[in-house]
Amino acid sequence: MYDVIIIGSGPAGLSAAIYASRARLNALVLEQNFVSGGQIIDTYEIDNYAGLPGISGMELAEKMQQHAEKLGAVIEYAPVTGLELEGPVKKVLTDEGVYEAKALIIASGATHSHLGAPGEEEFGGRGVSYCATCDGAFYRGKDALVVGGGDVAVEDAIFLARGCSKVYVVHRRNELRAARILQERLLALPNVEMVWDSVLKNVNGGKRVESVVVENVKDHSERTIPVSGVFIAVGIEPRSAFAAGGVEMDEKGYILADETCQTSVPGVFAAGDVRKKQLRQVVTAVADGANAVTSVERYLLTLA
Repeated sequence: MYDVIIIGSGPAGLSAAIYASRARLNALVLEQNFVSGGQIIDTYEIDNYAGLPGISGMELAEKMQQHAEKLGAVIEYAPVTGLELEGPVKKVLTDEGVYEAKALIIASGATHSHLGAPGEEEFGGRGVSYCATCDGAFYRGKDALVVGGGDVAVEDAIFLARGCSKVYVVHRRNELRAARILQERLLALPNVEMVWDSVLKNVNGGKRVESVVVENVKDHSERTIPVSGVFIAVGIEPRSAFAAGGVEMDEKGYILADETCQTSVPGVFAAGDVRKKQLRQVVTAVADGANAVTSVERYLLTLA
């Protein structure tokens, strides 16, 4: 019986593990992948995490894991398949068996929707990105391309246009889905070119991205566009399916939790990108992890 089980070992989960260890809680971290770090391991360089400018995502993940393990955190690699949350004992169902705890922190994160285009995975972290605010600064003075037509895609393009020489926006339709005011701001920018009725077909390059091929969905003509960065903004999906029916979520599957990370179930907390929130960044995930453990400590006191 653990005091708390932390599901996920991205920045939120590792931060929670650090705080739980310092609080001398009997904690266990469960991770579905064979490497900790969550989405940041796919980021070539992180330049907006205070105090560590220019650090690679993999290095930051390793430092966080080492920090947690140095304090005594235990990480086991077992995909979570379900939860049983009724009563004072919370059960976590995994491929490796059932784990029990007095409290849970769900920090399973989210994953960016991928297109599946050839070269997309190959150049992940080497020109292909899913976060303009994370990686956009590395393409200052260069040409970049955004795929998508919603609010996030348009916001990414506007953000990139501030520093990039030129930004191409590829959208499979002939009109954007983003809010009208965002569309107006985007279309007014002189260094943005819309590539309508088109989809990303290939990402090409050597050590890094050098160009893309887009295909027109109406006449099937193809065009090669030289760019250094490709930003894919076609949606994001929370990794919360295992918690369906257990805690309240929004229509997209994000877990509803307040600023203390408390969910609809007493003793169950949500931290990081899996939680419905305004900003999903490393710094906010780390903060959530700390908040969640503080809430766990207070909850455990009610059980005494």
